[in-house]
Amino acid sequence: MRLIHTMLRVTDLERAIGFYTDALGMQLLRRQEFPAGRFTLAFVGFGTEEDHAVLELTHNWDTDSYVMGDAYGHIAVQCDDLQTTCERIRSSAGELLREPFEMTDGPLMAFARDPDGYVIELLPADVFDWLANNFPSSD
Repeated sequence: MRLIHTMLRVTDLERAIGFYTDALGMQLLRRQEFPAGRFTLAFVGFGTEEDHAVLELTHNWDTDSYVMGDAYGHIAVQCDDLQTTCERIRSSAGELLREPFEMTDGPLMAFARDPDGYVIELLPADVFDWLANNFPSSD
């Protein structure tokens, strides 16, 4: 078994697709409208669904807003270049919540919010080196 996708409800599908593709560098993998159900699905990711977990952006045609629950935390994204990613977010429909900082005894990171309010933790390319050194495998 493996994680396939995470679904996020979005109010403006084009704006959401633009944020995830332009600011974060994901690709639009597929999109399909369901007129009978009055919704559209768009899948975005850093690779194919066969090889990577992706995001399913769901746009319900008759819904203008959603209540963000307090159980949601964040999506974590590994960035090839954290500073460049933050610059792209600043010039996009998203919002940089916290500039890159080094967590106490932790890796460099930043936080952003997508156009629908979902928080994204941004981590550097070497984050897995830090994790391997600080959180041994449970094997």
